[in-house]
Parts: sequence; structure tokens; C-alpha cells
Amino acid sequence: MTQPLSSLPARVVIAGGGVAALEALIALRELAGDRVRLTLLAPEPDFVYRPLAVAEPFCLGHAAHHPLAEIANDFGAEFVCGTLEKVDPVRRNVTTSDGATLSFDSLLVAVGARSMPVHRHAITFGADGAPEALAGLLADLEEGYAHRVAFVVPSSLAWSLPLYELAIITARHVWGAGIDDVHLTFVTPEARPLELFGAEPSAMVAALLAEEGIEFIGSVAADVVHNGVDAGGRHIEVDRILTLPVPVGPAVPGLPDTDGFIPVDEHGVVEGLEGVYAAGDATDSPIKQGGLAGQQAVAAAEAIAARHGADVDPQPYRPVLRGMLLTGGSGRWLRGPTGDTPTEAHASMHALWWPPTKIATRYLAPYLMGRDDAAYLRSQPREAHAVERDLEILGRAR
Repeated sequence: MTQPLSSLPARVVIAGGGVAALEALIALRELAGDRVRLTLLAPEPDFVYRPLAVAEPFCLGHAAHHPLAEIANDFGAEFVCGTLEKVDPVRRNVTTSDGATLSFDSLLVAVGARSMPVHRHAITFGADGAPEALAGLLADLEEGYAHRVAFVVPSSLAWSLPLYELAIITARHVWGAGIDDVHLTFVTPEARPLELFGAEPSAMVAALLAEEGIEFIGSVAADVVHNGVDAGGRHIEVDRILTLPVPVGPAVPGLPDTDGFIPVDEHGVVEGLEGVYAAGDATDSPIKQGGLAGQQAVAAAEAIAARHGADVDPQPYRPVLRGMLLTGGSGRWLRGPTGDTPTEAHASMHALWWPPTKIATRYLAPYLMGRDDAAYLRSQPREAHAVERDLEILGRAR
């Protein structure tokens, strides 16, 4: 690791306004204290908690907005609303969308990835116009204009959980309305439902799909056509198709990239650049998921804090996959290993981490819940495991 720098407070710029950026912001303030002067550069004024967006068309939840200026102020950081346009690792500065220059001693790039629709004849959840299109689909199902719906996972997408949520909640919506002539099909390259999580979570989700009458077709790279889905030699005629976008790397000028994504090591250091870090969906980490982005951000924050003299032993990024599956009823809590991380796959009807948020993070989740409901945060049940506890177990296992 790099020897601590002598000039204090060090200028640390965090580019991004999502989970990874905010997790790193809070972690750095706690780990490095007054050793760092933090600047948060984000293109939008609000942090949007997006995982609950799948529930919005069904009136089961909403994507909450949190002003970034307030969050930055809570942690003694400056907030700059603007887009990261260019990084100059030699001069150690970044250029923003309005032409301003921000100097840094350390930089963390957490700008996320762009989303690209891949199937022209489908409703792509998360794309422009998707909420209206999905509302129209639900209306057509209720009024009998549509009877067959396919949920198709793109072959290049690693994180498919939101589409399972859409399928299950759609099924419960339809059956709850007393409609019994609808056929729902889930088509995916995965051999088993949500196989990333391991055997036990996958079995739980498979049982849930069967319970809701959703046909599962796995191990298929489907081709969406104008009148249906071609799935492994089988043509499935459908009235509507729902799918997810695939992530596209930001290709930040001044930084190395692999197909647009930023290559980093296990401490978040950008390949070949001292003092420049990256975390989250912008990196070349294969699974783009909020909880993993938060874990990667903590690894980078620890490395940055140590770089600027904090008494921190930086731990490498050792991902644990956690996901809470929305169902329109009782959620399902899933945890599984990623790569070589030593943890057991587990599925439960009860929270497996605390706070019991959709995105499991060490710093951001307790902060957001504390803003909304401090009393609820203190009501941790005995069967739930704090994210910090899991990470400590992993540390001892290594």
C-alpha cells in the first residue's frame, strides 16, 4: 500500500451520486475524520433509492428521493452538482460538465453505468416510458386484451433479480384480480432461478415461481421477435414481453477502461493510477448490484483513509451477495457467495441482515433509516444479522 501522505486535510473528490459514492462518503468521514476534505460531485441533486421502483406500477412502494446537498452537509462535505467529464491523473484534477476544475489528492469514481435496452420488441424496465408501458400492460391483462406475457433476461445480464420481482408481483396482481386465463413465462440463460445465490435461495425462488403459476425456461439465450420469443428452438407466442436493460460502461476520459468499464484491484485502485480509485457499476466487476457496489466502496474508502494517514488496516473487496426479493407479499431474503468469498448460501422469510433494507450496506443503510425512523433502527430482531457482523466473520475466515 502507498505510504500516508503528509499534507492534511487531503482533498478527496468522490464522483457519483449513487450507493457506492454515498457509502464511500460516509465511510471516509468515519474512518479518516478531519484528515480529509470531501467533495461530492454528482450529476443530479437527489439520491434516488431505485430498488423499490419495481413496486411503483403496482402501488406497493416508491423510489425515495434524498437531497444530496443535505447528505453531504451531514458529513461535512462540499456538494457540487455536475457531471464528471474528464480525469487528469497527472495534474490530479477532474473537469466537470460546466468546465469547472476540481483538484484532488485522492479520487474515487463511482459514476455508475449507463443502461441500454437490448430487445426492440419488449418493454424494458428502467427505460424511458417503461412505467407507462407497464401500467398499460396491467390494464390490458385486467381487461382481457392480453393473456400471454414473457419475462426475458438478456443473455449478457448477470443481475436478474428485478425481473423475477416483476414476474412474481405481476402474477399476484393478476390472480388477485380474479383473472385466471393468463399465462406467464420466465425465460433466462440461468440454469436455475437466481442461480447466482446458490442452491438454497434458487430452490426457494423456483418454488415461488411454481406457486404463482409462472413457467420457468432456463439455460436459454432467448431472441425476442415481433410476435414472441424464440427460446432454444421453441417459439413462444406472447402478447407482451418484459425485460431488463444491460449495463454499458461509462468510459471516463482519462481513465483506462475495459469495454467502457474501469479496471480496479481488490482495494478499488484504478489500474496503473496511484491515488485514483473506482467502485460500483462503473468498474469491471461482473455483477452490477447495489449491495456489492457498497462493499466495493468500503474497500476503496479504507484504502483512501489509510493513504492519508488514518489508522486503518484496509481490507480487500470480498463480495457477499445479498438480495431482498419483493413479491407483493412477504419478501424473500437471499444471501450467497460470490467468487471465492467464504460464505454459505441461505434463504429466509426473515431478514438476514440489519437494517432490513433492499440494499444491504454497512454505512448508507443505517444512515438513511436513521433519517427516516430512528426508533425502527433500534428494533433489531435477534434473528437478523448486521452487515458489519457478516463482514467481520469474513475477515476472520480469510
